[in-house]
Amino acid sequence: MYRSETGKSVEKVQVDILGLSTSPSGAGAYALILKESNGKRKLPIIIGAFEAQSIALELEGMKPPRPLTHDLLKNVIDTFAVSLNEVYINELRDGTFYAKLIVEGMSNMEEIDSRPSDAIALAVRFGAPIFVDEEVLEEAGVVADDEESSIESEELQKENPAKQFASTLERLQTELKDAIEKEDYEKAAKLRDDIKKLGITD
Repeated sequence: MYRSETGKSVEKVQVDILGLSTSPSGAGAYALILKESNGKRKLPIIIGAFEAQSIALELEGMKPPRPLTHDLLKNVIDTFAVSLNEVYINELRDGTFYAKLIVEGMSNMEEIDSRPSDAIALAVRFGAPIFVDEEVLEEAGVVADDEESSIESEELQKENPAKQFASTLERLQTELKDAIEKEDYEKAAKLRDDIKKLGITD
């Protein structure tokens, strides 16, 4: 059991990131699939393309040419000797998920409001655990049997946008470096534009 800053006792369920998939809602949105660590329930959360890319790059161990917003936030947190202890998706209201960053400073523990996508992008950078409120998981979670879960995991691994995005970025960066070395600046400019379209640069 966990006692929130309001004093209310709640039950938290630890989850893992199962994968990312394109969202049926379209418009560049992605579905982040979370799965409870010791159970069969899964929680899909629709997130934006930028947040999906940020999570994908970190999961694939790739570093962009310049720090993304979540890399910057991690650097700030580290600089001020604050640790991210966990991420807690604590509420579902009017179809929108809400989350908190549980951080520990020099002398006390603090809860910071956050979007789940930003919170999880930071969690993967810190290696922090992710928790979901039991009531949220009960309301929005879905249950699949072992066979369905196995098939879905294989599909996510095979067509995971995280891997596809990371692979595309790595290829473009390699081609850009090669074009610069060969002084093919016209091609280099085009490749930079392609990288910008991925949302990596300003």
